[in-house]
Formats: sequence, C-alpha cells, structure tokens
Amino acid sequence: MGLVEFATSPWGQTVPIHIAFYLIWVAAIGGLAFLIVHAIYVQFFAKKEEFAPSAYPAQAAANVPAKVHRHTLASRLFHWVMSVAMFALLITAFLPRVGFPFDWVTYHWIAGLVLTASIVFHIIHASFWLDFWAIWPDSIDIEDAKRRWSRATGKSAPPPRKFAKYPMENKVYHLAILLSGLSVTLTGLFMMKRVRTPLFTRNPYIFGDMTWGLMYVLHGLAGVGLIGLIMAHVYFALRPEKFAITKSMVFGSVDREHYLEHHDPERWAPTSK
Repeated sequence: MGLVEFATSPWGQTVPIHIAFYLIWVAAIGGLAFLIVHAIYVQFFAKKEEFAPSAYPAQAAANVPAKVHRHTLASRLFHWVMSVAMFALLITAFLPRVGFPFDWVTYHWIAGLVLTASIVFHIIHASFWLDFWAIWPDSIDIEDAKRRWSRATGKSAPPPRKFAKYPMENKVYHLAILLSGLSVTLTGLFMMKRVRTPLFTRNPYIFGDMTWGLMYVLHGLAGVGLIGLIMAHVYFALRPEKFAITKSMVFGSVDREHYLEHHDPERWAPTSK
C-alpha cells in the first residue's frame, strides 16, 4: 500500500519503477469529494461576496464597452488544443490501468508532443504578446485572500477589492497546472527515448535505473495530480457564477455587467475587441 512500487535491478539494486496505481482512484474519488463538498457549501452556507467600494468614476464606468475583451484568438486556440491533448493523455495513460486495455503508447506520445508544442507556443505568446505578469499573484491578491479567509471564518476584516483580470483562484490554479504540466511534459519527453518512434532513436541507456525510476514516479504523480486538477477545472467552468468566464474562452470577451461587478478597472483596463 505504499505510494511507490519498487523492483530489483539486474545488479541487485532496489529502484522505484512507478507509482502505486491505486492513486488513480484516490485522485478521482478525492476530486469528486471536493466537488460535492464545494457544491453543498455554495448552495447552503456561502454568502454573496461583497467587494470594497470602487473609486472608479461612475462616468468612466458608463463608457466601458458592452463587450470587454478578455482573451485573444491565439490564447483561446491554445487553451482548447491543450485541453484536447490533456484529455487524450489521461485517457491513454489510465484507462488501460483500470480495466480497458488497448494499444495506447502511440496515441499517448503523440498527445504528449501536441501538449508540449502548445506549452512552448503559450510561453512565447504570453512573454511577448500578452501581459506576462497578469496571471501571477500580486500583493493585492494576497492581502485580499487574507481578508476573504478572515471573513469566511467569522473574523472582522475589510471587504476585499474587486479582481484584476484574473481572480486569485485562477492564478493559484494556473500555478498548480503549470507545475504538474511541466513535470509530466519534461519527464514524458525523456521517456520517449525508451519507445520506438519516428522522431527519436530509441536509447533506454541514457539514464541509470534509479534515474529512470524516479522519472517514472514523477511522471505518474503529476499525471494523477492532473486528474483532480482537471476535474476541478471542468466543475468550476460549468458553475453558473463562473460561466461568464467560460464563455469568454469561447467568444473572447465578457459582458460589461460582469466586468463591472467583479473586476476593478484600475487593475484591468477595459478594452473592446
């Protein structure tokens, strides 16, 4: 019942070989439990969030465009290509482990290359064409997160300010998916050297048994982590109060009403498409 399974190498060394595959069910059941608890909390216990009064002039608010631009076409295409690749990777990696065997290796590494290409594109696009720092938490996000926690636990605290372009929870999720995605991608690229593909000459001896074992373990842990992360992402994307953000990933913009209710124009200047 350990988290990692071990084997003995031809030289008598005990090395890790992969994660314990019951962790697939742990991630899936844990993710489902989180969704259920959150839905119950929102339905019966959560209060409507109050924001600190905005200093944004009323006249300027009236000039906010009816559709506020949120995502470029390139950003949206990246998101959906990455989504398809992620689902393909999870399906090909874990379905054979839970009782649905098929010839999955080729589909898996192809999906991995698509994911890798999309991530490289996103890094370049975000670095040179977008506001790179918009998705990272700043001091205001951290201070407001403390305020929300205090108010949620019954303590006295000022109301939080309205969000910048991305709410704090989006920024934290981005960091989690970044760490998991890079872990699974980088280890996966090295692991391709162990299978026959038209792109690489197979060479399973570039690393020793211990290094390969640790790489497989990290790849597996990142993979099961993505199960829970993707479940949470789909759940929040479908929640009514978040659906305006989901629509913006399809159409590229949010309505003026949603923008003024949730976002601070001083932190995210409104522009039309």
